[in-house]
Formats: sequence, structure tokens, C-alpha cells
Amino acid sequence: MKHLIIGNGIAGINAARAIREMDTTAAIFMVSDETFPPYSRPMISYVLEGSEPHAKLPLFAGNVYEDLNITPVLGHRVAHLDVQKKSIHLENGTEIDCQKLLIASGADARRIRVQGADLGNIFTMRTQQDVLDHLAAISQGVKNALVLGGGLVGFRAAHALLKRGITVTMLITSAYPLAMQVDETAGRMILRELQSHGLSVKIGVSVASFDGDNQVKAARLNSGETLGCDLVIVGKGVDPSLGFIAENAIEMDYGILVDPYLCSSVPDIYAAGDAAESMDIARQTRWINAIWPEAAIQGRIAGCNMAGRKVVYPGSLGRNVMRIYDLDVMTMGLANPEKTDDLEIIQAGDEKAGAYRRLVFRGDILVGAVLINRIEQGGMLRAMIENRVPVRIPKKYLMSLDFNYSRLL
Repeated sequence: MKHLIIGNGIAGINAARAIREMDTTAAIFMVSDETFPPYSRPMISYVLEGSEPHAKLPLFAGNVYEDLNITPVLGHRVAHLDVQKKSIHLENGTEIDCQKLLIASGADARRIRVQGADLGNIFTMRTQQDVLDHLAAISQGVKNALVLGGGLVGFRAAHALLKRGITVTMLITSAYPLAMQVDETAGRMILRELQSHGLSVKIGVSVASFDGDNQVKAARLNSGETLGCDLVIVGKGVDPSLGFIAENAIEMDYGILVDPYLCSSVPDIYAAGDAAESMDIARQTRWINAIWPEAAIQGRIAGCNMAGRKVVYPGSLGRNVMRIYDLDVMTMGLANPEKTDDLEIIQAGDEKAGAYRRLVFRGDILVGAVLINRIEQGGMLRAMIENRVPVRIPKKYLMSLDFNYSRLL
């Protein structure tokens, strides 16, 4: 059996490990446009801030390709997938065929499309190479940085640059940070926390253009203001890296639609990680939850199924736990949905109380939560969402920070 895996991230390498556990003789080819061995993508912000060395990024000691008898094809991006032949064409002209294919190509950072966006020292923050480029620029004496985007990537970039003594301004088009993860009350709490630790945050604005010769020197905002800067990090989200798939070759929406076995609409072609659109437990519809833990799980399950062991993927659940200076923040499921008639939202606490809780229900099923501080019960709330546990008691009891969850049994 010949397996081909596109992507050497956590989904791809976990798939390869699962295949090798069940088949010691199968051929496994792994293609990636990166040249680094599999590494911890969530840790790149720690390298940027200087709290962890670059050497800590690899996931495995030694040569994982040799240990798993994988043939790596690195530094080459896939240009085209031939679904009928189950073969790929790389940008350098190489063709590789297979019997079983896993698309674990991940996602690409969104670029900003304004005049001057091609100037030097304007970066995204997605890969190990991105952070190495940041550090090279910082070594030349960066003093003022702009971070575009108020999501997790933007916050981590801003925090890392502040730790290096750089003046940082964060530009957010929404009214508060983490607007995709939290509601306004929680967002305002986070905004004030960021500002109290020296981060300048401008809300409701975006960049109209950049000025400079070879390198960026200033950003002109849509508000008419001009900000001087010698480094820009763009954290405006990601999109599945699927440009090598022809239209209608595989059933797709935002990502590749997969069944409970993570197989696409084409037999023997699987997808996992940020490229796969699978069932979302909270939404009860297909969704991409582009988070590391789900990619890791999906990769292993896809690998099992490719090797012939039927394993069902139970569905994904978006969640994040982070510490923002003195705030512990946990979000999960439909944390900040649009208000509709079928959803009930209850909330308690605020900044003065030192803790905040917001729960989202569909009928008697918990489908989302936001917790600020006192997040100890978050594990139980996550279990309720994942297992769709009906709440038969008054929901207000769940707002108590000392609620005994055994009462639900």
C-alpha cells in the first residue's frame, strides 16, 4: 500500500504514525512546502517573545521521517491534484501517485491587500519561518510595531513584541479584541486588561495603505490618521490551503467535506486538520475548528481509517484557554453566536465582580460558554457540550461559581 500525505503538521504526522503502527511495510510519502521537521505551531509565539529557544519547536527528537520510514518531499508546494489518478503535481514538476491520500495541508495566513503591502518588514505569523523573519527584522533595531487583528494571533504577537521592549499598537476593525471568541462584556474586560499593561489598542479602524521606500515606515488608517512603524504583523485569520484542488473535483464548501471516517466525497482521499470541514458538536452542522488539538485527533483517526481500521470521528468542538495578563479566559462552542429565537443566553458577573460567565443554550442543551476568571468548572461545561447533556434543573444554578455538577446526574 502506498500512502501520500500532504502536510507535515500535527495532523499529517499523527496520521503517518497511526498508519505505521498498523502497517510496518506500507510506503508513506509526506509532502510539505516547509523544510522544517514537524514542530509545535502554538509555540512559535514563545520563540518570538524569547521565553523559549528555537530548538524547542520540533515535536520529536531525532529524525522522525527515518524513525517512521517516511519518504519526505520538503520545500515544495502542491500545484495540482489529479483526483482520478490519485496523484499530485508539485510546483517543480514532480509527480507523485498513491493508493490512499490524506490532505492535511493546513491553512494559509490571510494577507492584507492594500497599497504598500509588499514593503519589507510586513509579515504574517503562521509558520516557523515567519517568526525567524520577525527576529531577523527585530535584530536590526525595530522600535515601533503595528499588529493588525484582535484575534489570538494578534494578541500573541503583540504580547511577544512588548516583552522585547518594542512599542506596539494593535489595530482592530471590531469594537473589542477576540470578537470571534467572546461577547462584548468579556471583550471590554480583555481590552482594558491589555491597555493596562502598556498595549495601545485602536478599535474600529483598519489600514488603508503603507508608506516607505523598501521597508515600511508608516501606515495610513481609514480614519485619516498616520502611524509611524518599522514592523507590521498581520493577524487577520487564515484560510484552508486548498488552491491545488480544481473546482468540483472534490465536494467542498469552505473546506473539504468529510464523512465520520474523515473520508472525502472521493473514495480513498481523506482530509484532516484545518483543511477538513467536519461535524461541529455545538453547531450540529459542518464547520472548521482550526485548533491544534482537533488537528491532532483528526490526523490519527484519518490514519487509522487509511490503514483499514474503521474509527469514527465524534466531531469537533472549538475551544480556547488563555491567560491574558491577570485574566484567565476560556471559550468553547457557540461562545458568541448571533441572537436567534432558538438560543437562550444567560450571563452573570462583570469587571467589578472580578469574574464573568456567559452560557448559551439551545433548548436544554448547553452549546457555548465564555468564562473570565474562576474557570475551574470549564472542564465540566465542556463535557456537557460534547456529550449533549440535558439540563433538567433551572439553568440559573449553573451560573454559580460553586455549583455541584453532580446535581445534573
